[in-house]
Amino acid sequence: MLLALNAVADLFAVYADYNVYSLMGDLLSVSDDDLSRADVLYAAAGLWQTMSMLATSVVFIVWFHRARVNAEYFAQDICTMGRGWAIGAWFIPVANLWLPYRVAREVWQASAQSTPDGSWRKVSHAPVKAWWFLLIGALAVDKIGSTFYNHADSPHALRQASTIVMISDLLSVAAAVFAILFVRKLTTMQEVSVTPEPTATAW
Repeated sequence: MLLALNAVADLFAVYADYNVYSLMGDLLSVSDDDLSRADVLYAAAGLWQTMSMLATSVVFIVWFHRARVNAEYFAQDICTMGRGWAIGAWFIPVANLWLPYRVAREVWQASAQSTPDGSWRKVSHAPVKAWWFLLIGALAVDKIGSTFYNHADSPHALRQASTIVMISDLLSVAAAVFAILFVRKLTTMQEVSVTPEPTATAW
């Protein structure tokens, strides 16, 4: 639900970005009230994004750690990184660009549903990869867009900055969608893995 809320916040931010973009394209017909409303809308979108991201991050990391703990019981040899990395990996500068993905990939692989003969079923890593690369891409583009926005000294520069930020917000929406797929699929795999086999009824 929080991931969905994040996606909605990002969509609202896209609207705020586009509002700035459109206003900067025709300043001659734009009033001071229009510009003031655009600033308020942009600030509100940023605040909503920040609050929803913080709430989602806390809950997601708690869930992520629990999923990593569960993974040990399915295939401990696959989990080469300790449990603590499911939390700590997010807070190490630079390394947090790939360490959480490495943990997620190991948890995903360890949680793969077993086949009747005991072998591991091949499960596509596409949801994990798509979520992570979209997330990193959104953060990188957002950094660029924010820098451009803070240094914009003309309507044209502000329009360019809003375009970049808009792209970042769209990437964030896509990342939130794939994060939901990742969470649901991984949870399903772990639930299937711990479901006991039905026992034959004695007659």
